[in-house]
Amino acid sequence: MKKPASIIKATLSWLGFGGPEDHAHGAHDHDSEHGHTHGVIDPSITATERGIWAIKWSFVILAITFLGQLGIVLISGSVALLADTIHNLGDAATAIPLWVAFRLIQRGTSKRFTYGYGRVEDLAGVLIVLIILFSALVAGYQAIDRLLDPQPIQHLLWVAVAGVIGFIGNELVAVFRIRVGRQMNSAALIADGYHARTDGLTSLAVVVGAAGVWLGFPLADPIIGLLITAAIFAIVWQSGKAIFTRLLDGVDPQVIDDIRHAAAHVDNIHDVSNVRARWLGHQLVAELDITLVGNATIDQANTVVSEVEHELVSHLPALQSAHIRIRPPQSTNGATQTETPGTSVSPRF
Repeated sequence: MKKPASIIKATLSWLGFGGPEDHAHGAHDHDSEHGHTHGVIDPSITATERGIWAIKWSFVILAITFLGQLGIVLISGSVALLADTIHNLGDAATAIPLWVAFRLIQRGTSKRFTYGYGRVEDLAGVLIVLIILFSALVAGYQAIDRLLDPQPIQHLLWVAVAGVIGFIGNELVAVFRIRVGRQMNSAALIADGYHARTDGLTSLAVVVGAAGVWLGFPLADPIIGLLITAAIFAIVWQSGKAIFTRLLDGVDPQVIDDIRHAAAHVDNIHDVSNVRARWLGHQLVAELDITLVGNATIDQANTVVSEVEHELVSHLPALQSAHIRIRPPQSTNGATQTETPGTSVSPRF
């Protein structure tokens, strides 16, 4: 039997209150299998196509959920169920900005947008967070309104069934989006998955509210609605923090540690400095300076750079490119030893 602490931890993780999503690639573990997939298809194209595929199926599932609930709203006249149905329609609508974002990413780079359109995915994430915030405000308004002015609910059994339908539809979409989002390192898709999960809980609140009315406690629905609103606001904070961190070129410190750790696997490196990284959508771009041991020839420096590239890809599957510079070693008095051949090597892969 699971301990209460384990149950609480599992529940919080299910709701999206686990570790930061910014390092969905996971810490590198030498004692376990990496599970990397090496193929001939460009990983960025594969990720984009998979993202579009996830968005399409999410839209289909939520559209079916919305239509199923709408039919019951028309015969029951339930205000709570109507609000939940509107939420599910909003969930389906979030597929539109994400679909546009992934389509733009497919265009690749240009003379004007030399880094591509990866930032569009983060902007889509901002829009999704705003939609989550709007949903929270609507849920809060509905809960307070029903608390102050309770309304009778007809066809309670059908209302409960509609709530279950809403929960199942949202949970399917949540699991689907979060899983694919973690595989792609897409903060926008993960945020949208947790949005679907919180709205699934809102659907269950409809069921509990219907049960409360049936038991003679009409205020059960608005009270639970307020609790769900608080949970939605918490998701707004977490998702917004992840999205805006990426917009400001922020990364989880573990990413920088992984880059240094990867370079440490290569021989003849004296020091690693000026390590930087940022996300462009679901792809990671990094740059670092390395100082070699002693004086190295151009061929030796290129060999080291190639080995560093290999280690970086092994440790960071989401890495799209790395800019690696060879810095000359320092003498004991701090002066640069100018006899070192080749002071800058900047590969792009």
